[in-house]
Amino acid sequence: MSNEIAISVENLSKAYRIGLKEQQHETMLGAVAAWIKTPLANFRELRNLSRFEGARAAQSDIFWALKGISFEVKHGEAIGIIGRNGAGKSTLLKILSRITEPTSGRALIYGQVASLLEVGTGFHPDLTGRENIYLNGTILGMRKREIDAKFDEIVDFSGVQKFIDTPVKRYSSGMRVRLAFSVAAHLEPEILIVDEVLAVGDAEFQKQCLGKMGEVTGSGRTVLFVSHNMAAVSQLCDRCIALKDGKIHFDGATEEGIDAYFKTISPGADSAVFSADAAGKHAGSKRGRIAKIEITDIQDRPGNHFGIGEPFFVRLHAQFHERISRLSIGLEFTSSGGVPLLNLRTDSQQVSFGPYESGSRVVFTIKVPGLPFYPGSYRFEPWLAELDGTRFDQVREGLNVTVECKGRYESERFIQHGRGLVMMDCDWKAESIQ
Repeated sequence: MSNEIAISVENLSKAYRIGLKEQQHETMLGAVAAWIKTPLANFRELRNLSRFEGARAAQSDIFWALKGISFEVKHGEAIGIIGRNGAGKSTLLKILSRITEPTSGRALIYGQVASLLEVGTGFHPDLTGRENIYLNGTILGMRKREIDAKFDEIVDFSGVQKFIDTPVKRYSSGMRVRLAFSVAAHLEPEILIVDEVLAVGDAEFQKQCLGKMGEVTGSGRTVLFVSHNMAAVSQLCDRCIALKDGKIHFDGATEEGIDAYFKTISPGADSAVFSADAAGKHAGSKRGRIAKIEITDIQDRPGNHFGIGEPFFVRLHAQFHERISRLSIGLEFTSSGGVPLLNLRTDSQQVSFGPYESGSRVVFTIKVPGLPFYPGSYRFEPWLAELDGTRFDQVREGLNVTVECKGRYESERFIQHGRGLVMMDCDWKAESIQ
């Protein structure tokens, strides 16, 4: 094995046995027969509790959280692990952290690992914050003098100086995760594994944590980061592994991985026609609805791939269930990582529509003059609102628009992904000075 490899996962699988609804019998004879058979049935179940191979693997009481995944992580890489709830992310991290054993396959770890999988992982509730720093550090394999050298820095970063000699059981969940992350990050593990726990902290602390993890990766150490915050994953990770139903759905560049993830949660997102009603993605009241969204190029041909700055049309098919006196509409564009980029809205241009009576059906056409974005996939969500700004419908996870290099700019062959989000034309000049 190359000394560049920090983690090697080989055909890893993990199965769990789940509870099933007890069988109900419609007749007394059936109930008596089942009661007689119970000892034999229980014996068979007990004998097969740890068996997941062969015919047993297909039974309804067995759930495969991971199924045959393989990948390698090099030292110094920052890897984002993303996927829907239940995709197998936390199970994977628990196996890598040696908290649980795989059903089959293996995971080889080359280096010291620090894991932060749940709030206050490895903390004893009856010990003080100070005592838990030394306990947790010792568990991570640190000597007392090493913890002494880092102690003040750990406490300062965590922000719990005032309560450092208070039992951890009296900490809030946010305070516990602050201290736990601070210990894990400052004791300089070679591999840092972080689950979604950062969501517990406030915005300021999340920013601190992302900065610290950036320092960790910059120093040549390895980070595995599970999060539903795609902006954080995009900021921190150069590579992304997307899991779906316990298998690897994508492994590659972060932005492409995030696009692949969003397509799993909104399968129609890469289509030029999107039925919002069928997808059930509405947010807001029931005064009116956007029933369908269409995207076409300037010649009215369906599609959602356009060149940099190339204009296109968006059509919103709306229906109203109550009277709307004056209406404003808009389109919100975000990066695949969830960063807001552009909000096109009628009220900012002093444009309004209406009135519309209950039962009215209207098609709104928006000519988008072109997106000044770098090549990549971008998401947009249309919305309807009263003229005072009160939104009564917004289509969540609507459609994707892909921006491509199509030759508008002579220098497009030099454009690189990940170099920014927005492109602008400027006036450039140079004056020679004698």
